[in-house]
Amino acid sequence: MIDARGLSMRYGAVAALEDATFQASKGEVVGLLGPNGAGKTTTMRILTTYQHPTAGAATVAGYDVVTDPLEVRRRIGYLPETLPLYLAMEVRECLRFVGRARGLRGRELKERVDWVVAKCGLDRMFRTPVLQLSKGYRQRTALAQALVHDPEVVILDEPTTGLDPHQILEIRGLIAELAESRTVMLSTHILQEAEALADRLIVVSRGRIVGTGSPAELLRSTGVQPTVVAIFAGELPGDLNERLATLDGAGEVTAERDIDGRMRVTIDESDERLAAEVGQFARDTGLALTELRRVTGTLEDVFMALTKDDWADDAALSAGASAVGVQTGGVSTAGVSTGGVNTASGETPTDDDSSAPPAQEEAA
Repeated sequence: MIDARGLSMRYGAVAALEDATFQASKGEVVGLLGPNGAGKTTTMRILTTYQHPTAGAATVAGYDVVTDPLEVRRRIGYLPETLPLYLAMEVRECLRFVGRARGLRGRELKERVDWVVAKCGLDRMFRTPVLQLSKGYRQRTALAQALVHDPEVVILDEPTTGLDPHQILEIRGLIAELAESRTVMLSTHILQEAEALADRLIVVSRGRIVGTGSPAELLRSTGVQPTVVAIFAGELPGDLNERLATLDGAGEVTAERDIDGRMRVTIDESDERLAAEVGQFARDTGLALTELRRVTGTLEDVFMALTKDDWADDAALSAGASAVGVQTGGVSTAGVSTGGVNTASGETPTDDDSSAPPAQEEAA
């Protein structure tokens, strides 16, 4: 349903997106995962025809985003980062307006509005002006307008922003339900949300795709593997590491003393039975094993492994900026605009912070 080939987006010398190729099929939730400014929003704006790519091509529901933009728009539901809501309208007026703009009339319009109101938990706020809604309810209303016309493809930019834990669980369930008969693509920089919502992840950093696959596939491809941690007390043999390395499923063994004088041993695991092997080893040798646990790799480990070079670059740039600041000899730069950087706040515009088109265009 979504097929992107070599998508690139450049702003002068700056590459917001570089040679991105990926697919998303009907019946799956695909997550775009990356830090702020990675290129997630740029990707979504291209797929929803808000922007033309500098290079490459993409089709959504079989239609080209550049040559057939109206056909693409008819088939997608889009929740952008900047919510496309009319603040003076009541929730019901907003949803009915968007439904009519999407071609719904009469009974069909009523049924679809009733469905999104129920699914997005807007019953109590149905007659409330959008201006008076909390951030969480505005987020729900914006999601409802993206779904009111029953789209084939749903594209969600940070769909759980501003929601409380109960609301997040409800939206997760709704997204899973939507994916049963549709294609769902969402973006997030929150690792827990990516792991909970997505069947498959596309990790983006500095405008490039640096990893793709399910969380389990990414763990394997990045070399992030489980470990067994064993803590021993008392007298220990000098060849403890070597003996532990001979156990079935054991890889590299490292050991260090903690502040209480106990020995903490970490063993890379290639077989999930390793923890049992270590326990049996301790019993057979009479060693005082005070703690034994298996530590699995996490999506955070994957994310850091895939983006470590970029984080190193950021650290180097920060260090360089600090050095330059020291050399200014106390000269204040507050309020000075320097190439898009507001030196008073220290903020630099990023891909994900740029303004979305007006709400009127999205609703229509």
